[in-house]
Parts: sequence; C-alpha cells; structure tokens
Amino acid sequence: MHAYLNHVPAVVLRLDRNPFHHGTLGAVRSLGRKGVEVHAVVEAGGGPMGRSRYLRAVHPGPVGGLDPEAPEALLDCLTEVSERIGRPAVLIAMDDLSAIAVSRVAPTLRERFRIPHQPDNLPARVADKAELSRLCARWDVPHPETVIPASGAEAAEAAWRLGLPVIAKWSRPWLLPSGADGLRSTMLVHTTAEARRLYERSAEAGSRLLLQRFLPAGADTDWFFHGAFARGGRPLLAGSGRKELSWPVRTGLTAVGRWLPDPAVEEAGLRLAERLGYQGILDLDFRRDELGCFRLVDFNPRPGAQFRLFADSAGLDVVQAMYLDLTGQQVPQPSGGPGRVFVAENYALLARIRGGSMPRRPALVPADPAGSAGASASSAPGADRGTAPKRAPRRAVERGRVETAWFAADDLLPFLAMLGALLGRGAGKGVRALRGVPEQGRRTALAVVRAPRQRSRNQSEAGSAGSAGSAGSAGSAGSASRPVPPGASAEPDELVTR
Repeated sequence: MHAYLNHVPAVVLRLDRNPFHHGTLGAVRSLGRKGVEVHAVVEAGGGPMGRSRYLRAVHPGPVGGLDPEAPEALLDCLTEVSERIGRPAVLIAMDDLSAIAVSRVAPTLRERFRIPHQPDNLPARVADKAELSRLCARWDVPHPETVIPASGAEAAEAAWRLGLPVIAKWSRPWLLPSGADGLRSTMLVHTTAEARRLYERSAEAGSRLLLQRFLPAGADTDWFFHGAFARGGRPLLAGSGRKELSWPVRTGLTAVGRWLPDPAVEEAGLRLAERLGYQGILDLDFRRDELGCFRLVDFNPRPGAQFRLFADSAGLDVVQAMYLDLTGQQVPQPSGGPGRVFVAENYALLARIRGGSMPRRPALVPADPAGSAGASASSAPGADRGTAPKRAPRRAVERGRVETAWFAADDLLPFLAMLGALLGRGAGKGVRALRGVPEQGRRTALAVVRAPRQRSRNQSEAGSAGSAGSAGSAGSAGSASRPVPPGASAEPDELVTR
C-alpha cells in the first residue's frame, strides 16, 4: 500500500442530479481508505453514495442549482463548506459542469481549496465541442469529420455531404435549458430537414450546432483514456481501456470496461495534455472507425465514472495521484494494473438482460505493449497505429482483478442503498427499465444496429429479416450509405456519458 500524509481533507463536488453516479462513490472510497477526511457537495442528498462509511459529511449544492455562466452561487456554497471544515481542502470536480464552474471561481477559492491550475477557462474550452474540433485539427489528433454550419441551409447541405445519418451536437451542452422539448446534447439526425430545424433552435440551445460524420459501433470500437497530470501536462498516472458492455446497449455509459494498453490511444491523450499544459484529471472518449483509426469524440475535464479501473496493484488511481500532487507529495511509480476489469453492477445487469453479452473472450492488446502509458504513464510517440491487435495470453487476462462500482465488502451500505432505490422505483417503471424502455432507448439501440454502414455488408446475405439480430455485424463497414428510417432513433450512437 502506498503510504502518504492524509492530513488535508478532500471535497468531492458533483452538481449534476444523478444519484447513481458511481464515480463519486469511487472517489469517496479511494481517498477515505487512505485515511483522508472526505466531504461531498452534491445535489439530491447524495443518493446511495451518502451512505458510505468513508464519507465524513454531505453538503448541499447551490440553492436552486447553478447557472454555469454565473457561478457566484457556487462560490458562496463552497465558501460555506470551507468554513465548516475549518482548514484548506483538496477540491475534486466529478462532472463537467462542476469542473467548468470551479475553474471560473478558482482565483477566489485558492486560499480555501487546493485546485489544479487551469488558466484561460481551460475546462470550458476543451468541453466545448467546437473548440475541441479545432484543437484536434491543429494538433493532428484524429477526430470525426465535423462541420459548424452558419445557416439552416448550410446545416442541411452539410448533413447530406457527411452522409445520413449524422451526429448533431451542441457545442456547449451545459447551456441547454432543462426540460427543453427535443433538445439533447447529442442526437442522431436522419434527414436534411431535421438538420435545418435543429439549426433554427440554436438561440434556444444557447450554443452553436455541430454536425459530425456518424461512426458505427462494434465489438472493438469504443475506447477511453484516463489520466492525472501535474503542471505542464506531466503525466502522473494514465491508461487506456475498452468499453466491453454499455447501458443502453452500445449507446451509453460503461457497464463493463477493461484496462487495455493501446499506444495510439495513449499517445493521443498524452499529446493533448502536454500541448494544453493540462493540470488535473481528464477522461477522453475514442471511437475506432472503419479503417481502424481511433478518433477522439469527447474531452471530459474531470474523472470518468469508471476511473477506478485504472488502479495499480497498490490501489493508486488518478484521484489519489491528484490528491498527492496538490498536497505537495511524491506520486509513487505505478506498478501493474493492465488487465483489470471494471463492472457497474446495476448497468451491467440491465445490459445483460436487455441482450448484451458479458465479455468472455481474451483481451485484445497492442502488438507492442512496451509503448503503454498504463503502468508507467509514458507512451511510445512513434507507435504504429496500423498494427493489428493480438490476443493476450489467457493467464494474463485471468490475472486481472475485477473492480465493482457499488459492492465493497468493507462498505456495504451504498450497495444496499442502490439496490433498494433501484427496486423501489415501482413495478411498472422497473419492468420498463429491465426491458430497455423508455421507448427512446429502444429506438436508439435499433438505430445503431440498422445504421447503413453497419448493415450494408450483411444485407444481401441476411435480408430484412436479419436486421433485428444484427448486433454481431455492428462493426462492419458498408459500401453505400442510406438514411435510417426517421422513426428509428433520435439518440446518438456515441460515448457521451460514462
């Protein structure tokens, strides 16, 4: 076990209203097990996370929520929390809104909290989809082909040129008004008229519309990169992993993930952090395209919900590494870790019942694992992106330890509270959840497996009767692109929340 000073408290901040955010619980347990006094500032009373034995206190978030463009309410809230704690604390933001708001009030908070140095409103810049597209183009990081239309006519023309269906995103999703009908952060657009109508709602959405080429899902397409960085983008701990099961199936957050070193993913993550001079924790989402190229689809300036996947043999993870760096302590050299599996039990169960299969095959690993950032936080910049993956030895895969999001023998109450809350939603809602309802979620999964690039290769062999069982062909590249029927889906096949 890594030993270090734990006299500085920690405050975990989450402003979204998801009581089942297992990443927040992971941060509480990670630091609490090291003897750190952990406080949480969350909405909705903290949910099951609030039952953890490792949590000293739960503090309410800003009254009435937070306007991201006017974060003064957060400043007042955190000042009150600091007064209650009575001494400076490390502040860790667990969602995009928290990270963006903290960066805007950081200069006023530095006497009370130890916060990563992120100048020039950096979290908002990298979380802005339009800015991210420009950064990727400037630094040669592969990114889905993206168009930012300047009119409704340009939106329609871009959708046609990119090839329907296309992904539509709002560049600053944290500005979307709550409850706005038909406005979601990311959507799948099937017609040029739909693209035009979306553009006409730009003022209501609060930010610009982006249109991106659709990247179909497959068994080996969804990857992520987590890292903790000191000043100047120096890596403290970093690693890449693959999403093996998601909820909703193929479209949502990570239900099962595996730590798999991949030089191309790690090189892209390390390069971005270095050139940004990024200090803090980041979570990047990648999708492998039909040609095998990893394309960055999302930049989250905070820990991913499955960050505990990237814990070394002594339990060191990105949250602990950041705590050590912000308290002036040496971060130990990571040892071991690749091969570990992360399971979010509630989502894995739902995905399995809905038809997803639990991963059983040996892991795919790069041909040259020596370039990995997984255990050493370093990557081989010249790694060959075209090298075909190979099967890892079975004994190496079996050696990987499973990390569960909720169940912990030393901290059972959050797991039991999660089960109680899940079952207590009522018979009708529970049945709908287990069957993949709401209807929108079911249409999303159908749209993914029916997407033209995924089904065209098998269409001539299987015919229309095979479309319902086409999950196995999700990664196939088609030769022709045709729009998905308009009733298929209004949700994206993309990594947007984990």
